[in-house]
Amino acid sequence: MTQETTNRRWKPLLGPALIFLSAALVVAPFLLHGSPCGLDFIFHFTSWHDAANSWRHGVLYPHWTSSANFGAGEPRFIFYPPLTWMAGAALGLVLPWPLVPVALNFLILAATGLATRAFARQALTDGAATLAGCTAIFSLYALYEIDFHGDFSAITGGFWIPLLLLFLLHNRYAASPLSASTFTRAFDGSTLPLALVLTGTWLSNAPLGVMACYLMAFTALVAALLARSWAPVLRAAVATIVGLGLAAFYLVPAAKEQHWIDVQKLFAQPNHLIQNRWITSEFTSRFLVPRQGIRGDIEAAMLAATFLAMLAIWLLGRFPSKNEPSARHWWICLALIPCVVLFLLFPISLPVWDLLPRLRYLEYPWRWMIVLQAPMAVFVAWAVWPARRSLRIVAAIACAIVFLGVLGASYHEFYSPCGIANPTVKSIAAMDRALAPQGNGVGGTKEYATPPGARNDLIPTGLPEACLVTDPNAILSDVSAGTVLAFYVPPAWSADLHTCETTFAASPDSRPEHLRIAATLAHAGYLVLRLRSYPAWNITINGALMTHLPSRPDGLIVVPVSPGPLHLAVDWANTPDVLLGRSLTVASLLLLLILWYLERTLRPPQSGNAEVVRPD
Repeated sequence: MTQETTNRRWKPLLGPALIFLSAALVVAPFLLHGSPCGLDFIFHFTSWHDAANSWRHGVLYPHWTSSANFGAGEPRFIFYPPLTWMAGAALGLVLPWPLVPVALNFLILAATGLATRAFARQALTDGAATLAGCTAIFSLYALYEIDFHGDFSAITGGFWIPLLLLFLLHNRYAASPLSASTFTRAFDGSTLPLALVLTGTWLSNAPLGVMACYLMAFTALVAALLARSWAPVLRAAVATIVGLGLAAFYLVPAAKEQHWIDVQKLFAQPNHLIQNRWITSEFTSRFLVPRQGIRGDIEAAMLAATFLAMLAIWLLGRFPSKNEPSARHWWICLALIPCVVLFLLFPISLPVWDLLPRLRYLEYPWRWMIVLQAPMAVFVAWAVWPARRSLRIVAAIACAIVFLGVLGASYHEFYSPCGIANPTVKSIAAMDRALAPQGNGVGGTKEYATPPGARNDLIPTGLPEACLVTDPNAILSDVSAGTVLAFYVPPAWSADLHTCETTFAASPDSRPEHLRIAATLAHAGYLVLRLRSYPAWNITINGALMTHLPSRPDGLIVVPVSPGPLHLAVDWANTPDVLLGRSLTVASLLLLLILWYLERTLRPPQSGNAEVVRPD
């Protein structure tokens, strides 16, 4: 085997290897100093832990986060997209819990780099495309979310968005614009993966799904106008129908059952209003919350890098000429995305936020940074990648130095060790103990409080599974003993408080979403369960279904009981909207198979394929 043959064999692996190395460099400090526990870390860690526990007990698709609200739970898994909590739970089954966030961050970042590289390879050389993938990994948005915010689902957009653009801007017929009908152009082999990518956005992060839909609609319309063909719009429309249908098993219950929780209160808070979170507001907020206020700096830096790179590409003559219409259209579509993102960050865009459905669901214009990430990476990479081969090693070394500098500065500025963002959790190990069966659990979230209006602060830690009282509205703890720090720390329940006449433990055959209590009662009363009320619970006492139960201010289930033997069963039952969502998903899977057959049938000979890729 000659040296040339060896180099040819190993060269395709160099780019992916650099991508994996870059992702490893970002998470390497966490192996020494521990994973950061950002603002949303507890939420995600609890979800992983509870999902893994449900799997161990045979509940394949959990609905209830049992450790929230200190064991009373909340219906989080109905409303929060499943991919990230399933991924974290799967890693938790094979890795020690302290390594799970490190591994998940690594996988997301590596996927981000590979997806950005694949998208960039449509128009850039292999080296420049690899640089684009590394740029996406070391972007300030990704580093901020990982080190400070801890939103594992939001950063998944780092690989979904470039994949969305990859299949949306795909054009098999670019070299022969008159060779195929609009219908054939739309179903050119990219519609099916585009639908799957859109499904992935919704199943990863709901705001990401909203952004993906609007990004696809905008880009498809621009592509259609440039190509003077409705094929991109038709492709996007079909992909949207199929993609949303595939995600219907999650979307339908999440949309239908929102009136059973307090999610609307979250959107009504001043901090979650679009008009209070413009880029100008992010700048000024640094005086109130310095580390969060740096978002304005990040937005400005990413936008500046993007537009300066676009200008450099133009001045260097690296923008395709009019003789390359396909490549030119690709770049124009990509260049308009940062312009739209810039517009949406300023108050002048408020009418658009009010007009477009569900756009306000994003809460923060800041979220659009994940859409900007891939275009920024492509423009920056193509602007700094030398045309002369002799200078590419120098450019690669210079970029590596910049990346390491950005990584070091961001780690110093953003890194949030456990105990800072939430002082009640000193470490991941301590959180693991709190979430264990014998632990007290963690606090609940305001948006998933059920029933609507139920107060999380009335639930103490250490409640027994069942508590016999004479008054159905009896307060089970001294709420005045709670400690108000940066957040509320509830008091611990104690038998010394005499709030329960008798306590009962769950039967051994209980498991997640299936509670059993067997006892003999001396007198009538009310049994307060350490379980939040929700319409999906089926509650039976001695085989009789219980309906029209009393309500409590803390939202706990309370059932009237009579003297004598008691066999109480609480089981989760699928609501009609769940069955509807699953039916739509099955129907969409069948439609996907039809689409797959259609695209294979219409696939042209390989000679009709046109590539935009630039050679090395």
